[in-house]
Amino acid sequence: MANQEQLVDYLKRVATDLHDTQQRLREVEARDRQPIAIVGMACRFPGGTDTPEALWDLVSEGRDVVSPMPDDRGWDPALFNDSGETGTSYVREGGFVQDIADFDADFFDISPREALAMDPQQRLLLETAWEAIERARIDVTSLRGSKTGVFVGGSTVYYAGSGADAPQDVAGYMATGLAASSMSGRISYTLGLEGPAFTVDTACSSSGVALHLAVQSLRKGESSLALAGGVCVMATPGTFLEFSKLKGLAGDGRCKAYAAAADGFGPGEGVGVLLVERLADAERLGHPVLAVIRGSAINQDGASNGLTAPHGPAQERVIRAALADAQLSARDIDVVEGHGTGTSLGDPIEAQALIAAYGRRRAEGSPLWLGSVKSNIGHTQAAAGMAGVIKMVYALQHGVLPRTLHVDEPTTQVDWSEGSVKVLTEALPWPETGGPRRAGVSSFGMSGTNTHVILEQAPPADEPAPTPELPVVPWLVSGRGEAALRAQAARLRDFLTERPEASPTSVGFALAHARAAQSHRAAVVAADRDALLAGLASLAEGTPSGQVVTGVPSPGATVFVFPGQGSQWVGMALALADASPVFAEHFRRCSAAVERHTDYTVESVLRAEPGAPSLERVDVVQPVLWVVMVALAELWRSYGVEPAAVVGHSQGEIAAACVAGVLSVDDAARVVVLRSQALPELSGRGGMASVPQPVQQVEKHLERWDGRLSVAAVNGPSSTVVSGDADALDDMLAGYEADGVRARRVPVDYASHCAHVDALSDRLAEAFADIEPKAGSVPLYSTVTGRRIDGTAMDATYWFTNLRQQVRFQQATEALLEDGHSAFIECSPHPVLAIGTQETIDEAGVNATALGTLRRDEGGWDRFLLALAQAHVHGVAVDWGRVFPEGARPVDLPTYAFQRRRYWLDASGSGSGDPTR
Repeated sequence: MANQEQLVDYLKRVATDLHDTQQRLREVEARDRQPIAIVGMACRFPGGTDTPEALWDLVSEGRDVVSPMPDDRGWDPALFNDSGETGTSYVREGGFVQDIADFDADFFDISPREALAMDPQQRLLLETAWEAIERARIDVTSLRGSKTGVFVGGSTVYYAGSGADAPQDVAGYMATGLAASSMSGRISYTLGLEGPAFTVDTACSSSGVALHLAVQSLRKGESSLALAGGVCVMATPGTFLEFSKLKGLAGDGRCKAYAAAADGFGPGEGVGVLLVERLADAERLGHPVLAVIRGSAINQDGASNGLTAPHGPAQERVIRAALADAQLSARDIDVVEGHGTGTSLGDPIEAQALIAAYGRRRAEGSPLWLGSVKSNIGHTQAAAGMAGVIKMVYALQHGVLPRTLHVDEPTTQVDWSEGSVKVLTEALPWPETGGPRRAGVSSFGMSGTNTHVILEQAPPADEPAPTPELPVVPWLVSGRGEAALRAQAARLRDFLTERPEASPTSVGFALAHARAAQSHRAAVVAADRDALLAGLASLAEGTPSGQVVTGVPSPGATVFVFPGQGSQWVGMALALADASPVFAEHFRRCSAAVERHTDYTVESVLRAEPGAPSLERVDVVQPVLWVVMVALAELWRSYGVEPAAVVGHSQGEIAAACVAGVLSVDDAARVVVLRSQALPELSGRGGMASVPQPVQQVEKHLERWDGRLSVAAVNGPSSTVVSGDADALDDMLAGYEADGVRARRVPVDYASHCAHVDALSDRLAEAFADIEPKAGSVPLYSTVTGRRIDGTAMDATYWFTNLRQQVRFQQATEALLEDGHSAFIECSPHPVLAIGTQETIDEAGVNATALGTLRRDEGGWDRFLLALAQAHVHGVAVDWGRVFPEGARPVDLPTYAFQRRRYWLDASGSGSGDPTR
């Protein structure tokens, strides 16, 4: 019996293990066949085709953009003639990318010398890789350190004669500038991508191979995202000269794919880059799914009928392998974007392989349609597969099969009679027939490597809920340099003017979420679309606008600055309390702490309600200002702006200590209330005045009053406050007026920060005896000592000293600057220290800025949002995601406005561009 039970247990374990093993196998198989989403695309192809949309317009309109030889590459026109001599070309036209030498080296932090030495294929790849990521609605800089792979199909490098005769001043850059490995490696290096990166060269199938490898890397988990692309630049006329020897070129430079008139291929060039991602990840992250790669395959002709000759059986096998990878049958595919170069040898072989792989047992009236983009732009060689994929992605989206040009009659070397495969000699609608549209894309290499990719229409996306519109919206714009910033503003304005349906809030979210912030920044903050567009126009034209802020980021940390009196105004921040739940919460909390010690409410004072005390009373204004300043600091924090340090001026130091965690809210409220309630004892005996002169000059001037007046505060290099006896102060002010100095009285009838305060010593010592300061969580710079202070020192004695001694605000600011702080945000209802702070910054000669929060009579959400924008343009990290409503989704935006200059070395080593700049 025991043996029988053991056997049963054993069989159960075996069955369980078998089930688990089968489950793991199914998971591995599913992983290895995961659908891959194309989430971004970018390209440069002949005829000024600088975007994927432009390529679709070109093919859907049936245009041919083959053009005469370029005159900006240093090619000898005498090489192009009908002599038939070796070293000449009988073809005078081809598919050329315009302005091939132009590149924005500054944007990628590449020196002019290195840019001149770089193969233009690398330059094109850098720009289009950036654009492909942007077009996927992803901030490129967010991928730094990620497992994003880079897979590039590249062409042989002929630029600058491969560097043999390079000028001396660029020779040191030629090794990396001309290395094929740098085509992929430089993208990874420049963008900080840490997934696999390599360049493949299988001739005309290079980009198809690169895409296949990217798909495999994603499926295996090597990459989280992948850039897959192909590039070809004809830097010399070598392609024309070599294939003219072989009589392999079409006489008019045009590919007549699958046509009876096919007479050779027409050379072309270009670059195409895709950003691909596992479909499940793309859907989870909300990235746009343009189309789906269901399967792909690569193989080799092997020992066929010639190294460069196409091999039909191998092409048929690679198609079947791709279908198997996609788990689809031939009948599931409606169209193939063929290799179709227009040669009398290759096209018939390819067509017969397609008939064999796709033409069997197709439903009557459902032929496989066949076309080739090469008839529009020429054979772009290593980039050809990318051109085909991009074309078919748009065909899948639009439900249209564009016609293939230059086919008056299909080649007679293929038996088309069964009708199972037909050439697209006319554009056709491509309806859905009970399932998603699907297409194949073929690329075959001259050395025998073949690829086939199966594309599928993107799955229907759920209609997103409309993004709630914000009452005020920030549009963030940036560029590498002033010209780039203005160009980007102009590009965005034009783009959105043509799209009136675009939600201002969704556009704002996309600009904040899906665009990298560059070195020159601007923000347009407005309440409606027209005002936002007007702000972009002002920015583009370089004209001032109250809705636009601009700035250049300063490296360094952020400081919260809290002033003393002077920033108050009736009604301050009430509108913000109505608009911001975060501000309202902290406002209420701080108000409650104050009101435990007062016979008034903070809100009644701000609203000037009947019976409420005046905001001008010192025992009222100081507690109320403290409430507003602490709540403003917490509002900044709620949008990701954390202070690296705090500093407070006079009573503002109480708010600083609270925000730093040195004093609790209750202790800070008690200090500010009880101390302000003691100040009326000093009323009527003195006063204070600000003098726009350096402290040394003021101190010398005050000597005549024999100690009755003294310096109360030093706010900046030419901002000094004097305190003392009222009659002496009157005398001083009259003298300054006579001398033309614009000194002004501070609206108080007491003198703090001088000997008058000694009368309060015992009272304050008793009131604050049980205050227990903590070390705090944020460094605090004392304006009593002028340097950083340990929070535990801010006891009862300190709070008396803070009121009695000179305010060393300038000294504290200088200490903050020395310690690397660069953004001074004044958390107040009106900036009163910004001028003095900026003067100190300017005198120190450092890159820093002083910023405000609210302004007098501008105390609502729109003003705070503008303050956030000002902080952003000066380099403060703002969490813009918290500004926008939950569920907001980015929308399409124009890509970066590159500011290009010419960099070119011809085959003899002579060049154009300025390598000395």
